Amino acid sequence: MRKYKNLLLAVLFSIFLGACSPSIEDPLEWEIEDFTFTNQNNKEFGLADLEGKVWLADFVFTNCTTVCLPMMSNMTSLQEQLKEQGLDVQIVSFSVDPLFDKPEVLKSYAENYGADLSTWNMLTGYTPQEIDDFAMDNFHTLARKPENDDQVIHGTYFYLVNQEGVIMKSYEGLNPPVEEILADAEILLTED
Repeated sequence: MRKYKNLLLAVLFSIFLGACSPSIEDPLEWEIEDFTFTNQNNKEFGLADLEGKVWLADFVFTNCTTVCLPMMSNMTSLQEQLKEQGLDVQIVSFSVDPLFDKPEVLKSYAENYGADLSTWNMLTGYTPQEIDDFAMDNFHTLARKPENDDQVIHGTYFYLVNQEGVIMKSYEGLNPPVEEILADAEILLTED
């Protein structure tokens, strides 16, 4: 009987500890469909390369004259802070202007911001319609280039994605809540 009491206590204690462990508040839980695109090194890169990794995603383009400048600056700063905190988080930026943003253009653009491209992939290699569909279907955001315009209408959010390729949270990329992002990334990295 004593053996069963101890076992019951152990089970209850583990349930209690599990209930007390931090978790992402109000998770989105949007699954990302499989993809394989081309990165800044002109290599195939896709969801399979991110399996088992926590990552941040956003949508930008190199000819942007408005929101992408602060977004890139903010993501670069966030990358540095993640590194300082010892948080192994990958970054993936999807170009919303793939016809212009060839791999070498994306590489130069990222390097101008001081991005560490060992953990940051800038993606292209699809049509404008494909990225618009991909952004809407997976991230619930626009990535649409109007006719006769060199600017693309797109979302300004940063998306935190878990190890299974599920979007857990989104954050405003123009004024990101850095401490919240760091805390949420740490929660995902410590989950089994």
